[in-house]
Amino acid sequence: MGQAIGLNKAQLGIMRLLSHFEREEQVKELNDLICSYYARKVDEEMDRLWAEGKWSQEKIEETLKEHLRTPYRYAK
Repeated sequence: MGQAIGLNKAQLGIMRLLSHFEREEQVKELNDLICSYYARKVDEEMDRLWAEGKWSQEKIEETLKEHLRTPYRYAK
């Protein structure tokens, strides 16, 4: 298989894997696995930040109170 322009090795590997799938269920299962992988990585990173003191209950409370919404600018 030739190298497609714009795709890296990981993306090409996923494309090769998907080419063997015959049912939509298989794609959903793979998607669930990928989502679980990234959820685990986020948990690991949050645990690391907490252990290093870079994240705390106080930081969570501050974040909950932040107003992050971008104001709309209406055209006149």
